[in-house]
Amino acid sequence: MKRKGGESSEGFVARFRKAIQKSGVLLEARHRRYTKRLVTKTKRHRSAMYRAVKVEEFARLKKLGLLVKKPGGSR
Repeated sequence: MKRKGGESSEGFVARFRKAIQKSGVLLEARHRRYTKRLVTKTKRHRSAMYRAVKVEEFARLKKLGLLVKKPGGSR
């Protein structure tokens, strides 16, 4: 957008705001701001595999008695 000859800066800003509002750019930006993106199937699978490995490792350490309790009590 260009400023018209003899147009004040306030008038230009008002015209620009009106054009942006009509185009729906701000509304779309607000919608995109709060929508969560879907996690891909690969990422979900990797996360599940990581959790499975950690659970197995925890169980193995517990069985061997090598699990170290953190001070501060349990929840």
